[in-house]
Amino acid sequence: MIINTGARTDTAQWYAPWLQRRFEEGFVFVRNPRFPYKVTRYELDSAVVDCVLFCSKNYAPLLPALPAITARFNTHFHFTITAYGRDIEPRVPSIDDAVETLYDLERIVGAKRICWRYDPVLLMGEYTVARHLETFDYLCGRLAGHVDRCIFSFVEMYQKLAESYPELRPVGQEDRDALARGLGSIAAEHGISIQTCGNNGLWPQYGIAASGCTTLAMLGAANGVEFKRLAHKGQRLGCGCFESRDIGAYDSCPNGCRYCYANRDAERALHNWRNEHDPESPLLLGHLQDGDEITFATQKSLLASGQQALF
Repeated sequence: MIINTGARTDTAQWYAPWLQRRFEEGFVFVRNPRFPYKVTRYELDSAVVDCVLFCSKNYAPLLPALPAITARFNTHFHFTITAYGRDIEPRVPSIDDAVETLYDLERIVGAKRICWRYDPVLLMGEYTVARHLETFDYLCGRLAGHVDRCIFSFVEMYQKLAESYPELRPVGQEDRDALARGLGSIAAEHGISIQTCGNNGLWPQYGIAASGCTTLAMLGAANGVEFKRLAHKGQRLGCGCFESRDIGAYDSCPNGCRYCYANRDAERALHNWRNEHDPESPLLLGHLQDGDEITFATQKSLLASGQQALF
């Protein structure tokens, strides 16, 4: 199976000691967001975990723990670096600081296991089409040769996002086309493969591939293993990724990104990080309570016949 550490929260930046402890102890508890009394236990064992996915805007706090994790597990890293400043991403490192951290990450895991995410692309205020293309060109110049590919997507207007960010508007088709044309051209100039994520349109004429951002083929190529040929059901409508199991929790990411879909309220998330997190608990937030129902997850290897986990 595939374990995901970063879809619900930026675990690498804000919960690195907890994450390291979970891998050392070999298991994690995850509370069901819809039925909070239901708790699932996942074994963090390379015999049943075929790959660990990471997604973060700042891997610096986790870097010291990564050699021990990558020595046991196949891994894949999504590193989000965008054009936005503190007005959109309040607690995210600057572009140049993020690039330096990506270089540090590459020295540990190699470029083949790193995907640079330039998303979500949104247009408002100073963040115009021209500003995105200028920043993207600068980042391509610094990241060429240090990442496997670039993945981008346009902001999706989830109901939760529309309510929490009412001044945000969808990116129109004309702007989408201009951005896709520019991003594709710039990526090609720097020799970086580029693809879309999710249901964000098709632009093969601009050299942009359409694919899930975490397919079994991608994970296998990054780690030198072969997976079974299985259907990719995706995580949501239009998603081409292979299904994974997230070990985080909603309303727990202090990054405060205004486009975030995983936090209902930025202050609530900050409160939970400060007051509900115990690095020694097997749950990201809180502890087991009387009445909790613990279920052991069904975990099976997805590797092709004859393949084995690396270690």
